[in-house]
Amino acid sequence: MTSPAPGAETTSNGADTASPARTALYDAAFAAEPHAAYERMRREHGPLVPVDLAPGVPATLVIGFHQARRILNDPLHFPADPRIWQQSVPQTCPVLPMMEWRPNALRSAGVEHARYRSANTASLQGVDQHELRALVEQVASAAIGEFSALGRADLLVQYSWPIAFRVLSALLGCPDEIGQRIADGMAKIFEAEAETAALGNEILGLAVAELVQLRRREQGEDVTSRLIAHAAALDDIEMSHQLVTMYGAGIEPLTNLISNTVLRILTDEQFSAGLHAGQPVRDALDTVLYTDPPLANYCISYPPYAIDVEGVLLPAHQPVVISMAACNNDPAITVGADASYMSGNRAHLSWSIGPHTCPARSHAYLIAETAIACLLDALPELDLACPESELAWRPGPFHRALEALPVRFPAVD
Repeated sequence: MTSPAPGAETTSNGADTASPARTALYDAAFAAEPHAAYERMRREHGPLVPVDLAPGVPATLVIGFHQARRILNDPLHFPADPRIWQQSVPQTCPVLPMMEWRPNALRSAGVEHARYRSANTASLQGVDQHELRALVEQVASAAIGEFSALGRADLLVQYSWPIAFRVLSALLGCPDEIGQRIADGMAKIFEAEAETAALGNEILGLAVAELVQLRRREQGEDVTSRLIAHAAALDDIEMSHQLVTMYGAGIEPLTNLISNTVLRILTDEQFSAGLHAGQPVRDALDTVLYTDPPLANYCISYPPYAIDVEGVLLPAHQPVVISMAACNNDPAITVGADASYMSGNRAHLSWSIGPHTCPARSHAYLIAETAIACLLDALPELDLACPESELAWRPGPFHRALEALPVRFPAVD
C-alpha cells in the first residue's frame, strides 16, 4: 500500500497541508546540530523525511543513500525544472533564488540540459591544472602574508573566502570590482532571509550581465570567453545564468570546504597526526565531504506527477531535496556488511551523481587541496583560538557554513 507524502496531511479537496512533523531546515537549532537532526529523522520517518525549507515551503528530504542514488539517476521521473512549483511560491520566498528556474544545466532537462552541459564542460576543460595550482599557491601566499605577522586570523574571512573568490574570478576572467559584487550577491542568496536573498539575486544578476558584456567586447583565455565562443551560441541571458551556476558552486561551497576541512584538522588529533605522518590532504578533504559536506542539502528535483518511492507517495511538483550529508552517513552503507562500500573509494554524493554531477570537481579538489597544504606548510603550529563548542554555524537549509574560524599561531615576520 502506498503511503502519502511523509508528514503530509490531506484536506477534503486533496491538497497537502503542513504537518507538525516537518523539520525546519532553516532555523538555528538545525544549523547547530544537523547530524542529531538527521538521526532523529531517520528514526521517525526512515529515508524520506518531511521538511520545510523556509516557512510554508514544504519539501521531502532524502536521507537514504540508495534512495538518493535512484532519484539522482532518474531525471525522467525527477527532473530539475522547478517552473510549475515556483508558480505557487511568492517572490518574497527566501529560498526562491537558490531554487528558481534558470536557463542553465542545473535547472534544465533533455535537449536543453545537454546543450548547456556541453558548453559548461568544454569551457571548464580548458583550464590548465598546472596553471591553476600555481594560481592557488600565489593567492594563498598573498593571503597568508596579510595576517602571518599578527599571530591570529579568522581563516574563513581572511583565507578561505579570498582564495575561492580570487581564484574563481581569475578563471572566469572577472575583474575584482565586478567579482566583489558577484560574491556579495551570492553570499546573500545563501542566507535564509527573504529580503537578503532577493537583494542578493538582484546584485548577482546585474554583475554577471556586466561580466558577459565585458567578455563579449574583450575575449581572453578564460572560462567566460570559452563559453561565449562555444558552438552552443548562448545568448546574453543564458550566458549570465551559466555564470550564476559557476559562482554558486565555486565561492560559498569552496570557501566552506576549505574552512570545514581546516576545522577538522585542528580538532581531530588522529586526523591531524595522520597528516603529519604523510597522509594526503586529499584524504582529509574526502573525509569532510563524507561527513560534513559544505553543500549539505541540495540536488533538488520536482516530480512532474505523484510518484511512489518505496511505499511513500511524493507529491507532484513539490521539491525533493537530497541530503548529501545524511546520505553519506546512512547506516545502511556505513554499518555492517555494506560498510566497505564507502571505504576509500570516494563514493560519497557530495559532488552529486547522474546527469547533474559537478563538472568542476577536479578543479575544486585541486583548489581546496592546494590551499590547505599551503596553509599548513606556512603555519604548522596553527591552533583553534576558541573552544570548538563556541563556534557558530550559519542557519540555512542548504549549506554547512561557519560564521567564523578564529585561529592563533606563532607570529611569522
